[in-house]
Amino acid sequence: MSAQENLQRLGITLPVPTAPLAAFELWVQSGNLLFVSGHIAKRDGKPWTGQLGRELTTADGKEAARLVAIDLLGTLQAATGDLDRIQRIVKLTVLVNSTSDFKEQHLVANGASELFAAVLGDRGKHARSAYGTAQLPFGSCVEIELIAEVSA
Repeated sequence: MSAQENLQRLGITLPVPTAPLAAFELWVQSGNLLFVSGHIAKRDGKPWTGQLGRELTTADGKEAARLVAIDLLGTLQAATGDLDRIQRIVKLTVLVNSTSDFKEQHLVANGASELFAAVLGDRGKHARSAYGTAQLPFGSCVEIELIAEVSA
């Protein structure tokens, strides 16, 4: 199945990316690698705020990471014109706004990892790092950046 068919099967409509609010590019391509800047979790168009281990649960964080992955797919669509040009999601870096005793960042990150695999199949499987952090832009609970390999 194509990525578009998988999105339809999952009932997902990709958003149009919004311009960054700071001094950076939303994505940069170097050779066949596409570097996508960090995207924060949003709910109803506003930053999904809160700290995992305090106001938010692991399940909340996993859903936030899934929503970030949908936004990232929208950016990949805009950058490539066709998600089937994505040869591989190479690497995800997942930042989780969490308390010092929260230890389930990897489970939060699964929300994004599982969605990329569901949409892109084996091309969505990737290397990954997940980190806990004391704060993220706009108080967001999750931020994710990625590197993808694209075809010419």
